[in-house]
Amino acid sequence: MFEKNYALESAIARERSVLRNVYLWMSLGLALTGVVALGIASNPRLVIGLASNPLLFFGVILAEVGLVMYLSARIHAMSAGAATIAFATYAALNGVSLSLVFLAYTGTSIASAFFITAGTFGAMSLYAVTTKRDLSGIGNYLMMGLLGLVIASLVNIFLRSSGMEWMISVVGVLLFVGLTAYDTQIIKGWNQQAAYTADESIFIRISIIGALKLYLDFINLFLFFLRLFGRNRD
Repeated sequence: MFEKNYALESAIARERSVLRNVYLWMSLGLALTGVVALGIASNPRLVIGLASNPLLFFGVILAEVGLVMYLSARIHAMSAGAATIAFATYAALNGVSLSLVFLAYTGTSIASAFFITAGTFGAMSLYAVTTKRDLSGIGNYLMMGLLGLVIASLVNIFLRSSGMEWMISVVGVLLFVGLTAYDTQIIKGWNQQAAYTADESIFIRISIIGALKLYLDFINLFLFFLRLFGRNRD
């Protein structure tokens, strides 16, 4: 009986990988964001409506923040279907806010920043999966650095210093490079713990919250690379 159960669990683990599912969900989320952003950016009336209505724009931003907080806090109590809808809604809303960014930069800049981000993200994820080094110790430093980055960004809204903006972008890239590796290794640990679970709902919810983590790392890394290397439209 034990051998049969072990064989069944091993088969489940081979077929179901949290890490693989996380990358799948993250890729779908990024694709949805890109489609929505490009769709809105290609429609002048929608863009003008969004740009000329601060309440609408900041409402979208607040909705995004609220969804991230809700998903992070309530993921374990949500059904798999509700978690899926919440993640898809967040990805779509993020596409709405990014549509203005797509208008501000040239298509070449956006493509270059995307490929740089994809290469950097892939390299750090591969490092996190293959290294024997435990990255859990850098988590607190990354969180403190992220808090400092947010504060500096808020201060620079009033200072409008180009030098400070450049420094914030450099630090932002370094922070999210570190967070990509850190979060990937956390999800790798989840993979080892959850791959054998027979509860499909738990498996999906874990995959979605992991996808949200890496999605946020990718998007922020992309935006900071775009700020560093992007060219504004004339």
